Amino acid sequence: MAQSLFITLKKAQPDCQIDVLAPAWSFPLLDRMPEVSNAIAMPLSHGQLGLLDRVSLGKSLRANHYQQAIVLPNSWKSALIPYFANIPKRTGYIGECRWGLLNDARKLDKALLTMTVQRFVALGLPNTAPLPPEYPIPKLVINGNQQQVVIDKFKLNSNFVGRLSDSVTRPIEAENHTSSTKILALCPGAEYGAAKRWPASFYAEVAQQKIAQGWQVWLFGSDKDKEAAAEINSAVSGACLDFTGRTSLDEAVDLMSLVDVVVSNDSGLMHVAAALDKKTIALYGSSDPAFTPPLNAKAHVITLNLACSPCFKRECPLGHTRCLTDIKPQQVLDSIEMSS
Repeated sequence: MAQSLFITLKKAQPDCQIDVLAPAWSFPLLDRMPEVSNAIAMPLSHGQLGLLDRVSLGKSLRANHYQQAIVLPNSWKSALIPYFANIPKRTGYIGECRWGLLNDARKLDKALLTMTVQRFVALGLPNTAPLPPEYPIPKLVINGNQQQVVIDKFKLNSNFVGRLSDSVTRPIEAENHTSSTKILALCPGAEYGAAKRWPASFYAEVAQQKIAQGWQVWLFGSDKDKEAAAEINSAVSGACLDFTGRTSLDEAVDLMSLVDVVVSNDSGLMHVAAALDKKTIALYGSSDPAFTPPLNAKAHVITLNLACSPCFKRECPLGHTRCLTDIKPQQVLDSIEMSS
């Protein structure tokens, strides 16, 4: 979602250099955003104060002579590094009483800026700009060489010549499938908690149906999603290609760039799929699709709008998780059919 801000800044100032201070794990995403010049590793984890480290990092950035810092988190500590970097214009929402640390402090009107992406983009505009702002759609850029690397590493058998970016001219020899074979990506995980995870057994039903129709099914996720992926794959006698816990983030992104349709919980991978311009079926339970939707016109959100949701809880406080379990596999299959 921050890429929409970067695109906005570049549109207003095409020659501006955008450096991003972010956790190192996010670098594969930043590397695929052409608006970003440099990624700087944030050495502290979420919630960690590390005051001396923030002061030291801020001072080390003074030599870069930045003209403006835009602080996306609302925490007091997140505004320390730009302050100690002596950046003359420091923009962000007031948040945790950050007067002084920020000298371009904005008041956040949550009723007006209802989406996270709107809040980010607004910080890149003059404080007199009309709100809510229009926001550009994020777009990760993948080149064929990156795709070729993962095709070779994971010994993929399909003929991907029609899926590769123009920078690759060497075709992949077809072995078991033709170039017309469609690929469905399933992302059964969600780091936030169980109240955002559609049942693995439902994902398995979707996989069964699509495999019976001649599709390939690929499973994506981290080590924490291996159990759900194993349940899905067991239901189809191992017919899925399971990438959970086997890829780095950059490999997962490049692999996902090869698929046709993505079915995902509300998760980081869902946003990646949307930014890759994939047909995305996004399943929402305890979270709010109006707040952090997949930012792509090809995406289709499935949510039941129950009276108890969105509750934003990690575990269902009512113990039934009907906001997810009442979404049946046939709804998802119908959505795939419409999007294919």
